Amino acid sequence: MNILKFGGTSVGSVQSIGALLNILRQQAGPENPVVVLSAMSGVTNTLVAMAENAREGNDYNEALRTIEKKHFDIIRELLPAAAQNPVLTRLKIYFNELEDILQSVYNLKELSPQTKDLILSYGERCSTAMISHIVKQDFPHALYVDGSELIKTDSNFGQAKVNTQLTELLVREFYEANSEKLLFVTGFIASNEHGRVTTLGRGGSDYTAAIWGSALNVEEIQIWTDVDGMLTADPRIVKKAFSLPELSYTEAMELSYFGAKVIYPPTMIPAFLKKIPIVIKNTFNRDFQGTYIRHGLQSSTLPIKGITSIDEISVLNLSGSGMVGKAGFSGRLFSLLSREQINIILITQSSSEHSITFAVKPADALTALALINKEFELELQARKLEYPEVENGLAALAIVGENMKRTPGMSGKLFHALGRNGVNVRAIAQGSSEYNISVILSKADLSKAVNAVHDAFYANLKRTLNIFCLGTGNIGKTLFSQLQYQMPFLSTNNDLQVKVMGISNTRKMHLDADGIDLADWENSLEANGVPADLSEFVHKMKEMNLPNCVFVDNTASHNPIRFYQDILQSSISVVTCNKIGNSADYEQYEAFKNAARKYGVDFYYETNVGAGLPIIRTLKDLMLSGDKIAKIEAILSGTISYIFNNYKGDRLFHEVVKEAQDLGYTEPDPRDDLNGKDFMRKMLILARDAGYPLEESDIEIQSMLPPACLAAATVAEFYQELERNSAYFEQLKTDAAGSNKVLRYIGKLEDGKVAITLEMVNDSHPFFMLSGSDNIISFSTNRYKDRPLVVKGPGAGAEVTAAGVFADIINVGKR
Repeated sequence: MNILKFGGTSVGSVQSIGALLNILRQQAGPENPVVVLSAMSGVTNTLVAMAENAREGNDYNEALRTIEKKHFDIIRELLPAAAQNPVLTRLKIYFNELEDILQSVYNLKELSPQTKDLILSYGERCSTAMISHIVKQDFPHALYVDGSELIKTDSNFGQAKVNTQLTELLVREFYEANSEKLLFVTGFIASNEHGRVTTLGRGGSDYTAAIWGSALNVEEIQIWTDVDGMLTADPRIVKKAFSLPELSYTEAMELSYFGAKVIYPPTMIPAFLKKIPIVIKNTFNRDFQGTYIRHGLQSSTLPIKGITSIDEISVLNLSGSGMVGKAGFSGRLFSLLSREQINIILITQSSSEHSITFAVKPADALTALALINKEFELELQARKLEYPEVENGLAALAIVGENMKRTPGMSGKLFHALGRNGVNVRAIAQGSSEYNISVILSKADLSKAVNAVHDAFYANLKRTLNIFCLGTGNIGKTLFSQLQYQMPFLSTNNDLQVKVMGISNTRKMHLDADGIDLADWENSLEANGVPADLSEFVHKMKEMNLPNCVFVDNTASHNPIRFYQDILQSSISVVTCNKIGNSADYEQYEAFKNAARKYGVDFYYETNVGAGLPIIRTLKDLMLSGDKIAKIEAILSGTISYIFNNYKGDRLFHEVVKEAQDLGYTEPDPRDDLNGKDFMRKMLILARDAGYPLEESDIEIQSMLPPACLAAATVAEFYQELERNSAYFEQLKTDAAGSNKVLRYIGKLEDGKVAITLEMVNDSHPFFMLSGSDNIISFSTNRYKDRPLVVKGPGAGAEVTAAGVFADIINVGKR
């Protein structure tokens, strides 16, 4: 035999009542279940509002007529006309009684807890009377039971305490007298020794089900809701939350206490004492097997069972020397609060006994403060205690699971996930049982925190990176194309999901909390975008407050650089192919690095030096592994590389430069490449990463061009000057060929100094065989003395640069 409890959404509409009937048909057997019902969805809240309106002298009739119509409409739709009259008559009597009570409240302008309980009782009475009559079409032996006549409590209206011994006796006697009937019992309501209606508080209908289940020693108690059991987190916050197959009573208690609203702690106590399983099922998804709460669980591979939270709490901190070594101080404090019915959500005390921090509901905070100030008036005046203050706008987050006791590193994983996402922890509490670690944090960070912690603990799920992309030129477009193509591979092989949450160019910007579809990003930006404002783009990115967030700069503009510091300090990683930031003042370069380190995020810029070539990463790996850099030589300009690789034989220098321009290797003005400025920035970044605090002025650049070429007023005149100086270039080529060497424009870092010079190298040099527009770099180190470590390949182009940015994004994901 089972108890079946149906919540408000399960009796709230014609469709849900149809689902309820199907469940009853499926479970019909020789042993009739007992069915416990809540009020229709939304009715209890409406009854509370009506009672308060009546007390304030406001109109309540319209709401009363709405509730009445809601019940009558369902009866008329689900019952044939001949069967409607008995139930309509009963409900009409209830609504008339309710109207009379509300009128009394209206006249007296007084609403006592006793009267409020009586008003609220009509929600369960009406829904249960209605459902019991509707099911008689299928189950003629259905019987309506007013639970208030059988569950006996004290007179603490609104949160009555059950007289368990008397209640179980009454329930058993009633059931034995009506065992052949299908009982439909009102949830939530009870009565005191004088027969006055009381209510069982939050989760009261679940509590009713547990009381009946305990009294009758049932096989299991089924709680039918509108969700798939207990989930690993609130699905409204964490989209990847999944249903749990089973929980222990302790785990369920911990999760419920900290805000999991599927079931409430008192519900489980009667079942816990009798070791009766509770199963949470979904009225609208009968294929779901349910979440079982029971003794004797099978071993689980999950490190934690769930993440739960309370989204609105207030914190009080009491500190001072008068607490140190003072026996009974805590007892005095908490006894005081207990007498005033103030519930303590969380407590933490320093080992020095110098301070106690505790959390309460915001509605209780000022009362608690006043009580403390009064109780400890002498200590406060004597400065033995500091005057306490209330801190609002906070939330509590807890991770729960019995496996935590046997798994080292749980606290570390929790705090790493929070710290890396910039979530400041205000207080921490953990019981000696190690079933729960609770933290207090800012309410504004709660959603981000829950998602970050969920990603950290459930490794079987795909981690999510939320990226915001600046720039939709060649590199930006190519990156989106690569991301879209590679998504399935990342999901399958790396358990990583990359979501583009925002895109901006110089014209428009678009941010979407659900992510932007990369298959249609251009149309989405055009149709949904607003005028671009970089400051507003960054502000909205921070305002979304997402976990595992990355800002991607695919521009060559100065504008984004001024936001890097603020972004990093907001615990958002930065990936950039824009070399302007790292090649400006050393102070700025160092500030970016320090901010990333301080706030636990990443600042990746591999593409600053060699597009997709692993140059910066190779340098860092060499240094991290303890190798000493003796010398770095590099050719880091694809344009210059192409020109000198093709300047041979009878070809003239100006012809090769023009060819490079026609192929798109140079800027519109080739001097922007040939003056060595871009090369200089790359060498400066390399030198800084190698540990040298150099400025641009510290780098020696030998110009490869005669002064007249650099001074030409236009590009056309520049080419004329190149042609006039052909003899200069021919002499360089002849001298190189005469000694079996080739011309190479090489950047060199040695002994903390950087020089970029035009050199002739022979076939023993690693740069001799360079071809096309390739870049090349050689690292001479203590470990690579005789034969340097060489990295070579394309150092420019949208495909390889976007691939380098992509790789940096993935490396953020690995962290």
